[in-house]
Amino acid sequence: MALIIKHTQKDDDIYRPVSYSQTTLSELMIPAYANFGGKIHGGILLSLMDKVAYACASKHSGNYCVTVYVDGVEFRQPVEVGEMIYMYASVNYVGNSSMLVGIKVIAENFKLGTVKHTNTSFFTMVAKDDEGKPTKVPGLILEHREDVRRFLEAIKRKELRDSHKSELNNVKTRLSVEDDMHKLEKERFQIIIR
Repeated sequence: MALIIKHTQKDDDIYRPVSYSQTTLSELMIPAYANFGGKIHGGILLSLMDKVAYACASKHSGNYCVTVYVDGVEFRQPVEVGEMIYMYASVNYVGNSSMLVGIKVIAENFKLGTVKHTNTSFFTMVAKDDEGKPTKVPGLILEHREDVRRFLEAIKRKELRDSHKSELNNVKTRLSVEDDMHKLEKERFQIIIR
């Protein structure tokens, strides 16, 4: 039995399914991408993730998009020179002008015949109009249970981020070096004030 839930929408609203803008980027990891330890630079991977997030968000919105927030960059395993990476991007959530794009990175080693999940990240992208102002994006049609789970997870992620930001701002305004010196007792540091 199919579950069909529709929110009230205006006749001029556009909705696109998650599958419409799902994007895959693949690239061979070359020696120029390596750091001094012989592994692929995290910055290279972040740049490629930003690229696939842009492509996915631009396709969904039909507009130029910019990255406004990167959340949950998790480097699970290193990526080696010679491996092929595949980045799978999907719009998990839409707001008015923003989209949360989830990205999963898989690395394939042809020589060893292995495949590993190396990275996961979430990019918040905002669609811009021709004047550079935020513009409304199409709504999202959730076609599968996994789409619904990701949408709900994105709502929770946003709630936690807003809560954390508020809490951090409160801590900054209440922080007193004199009153909080006891928190430094077990930390490794030196204070040299001149």
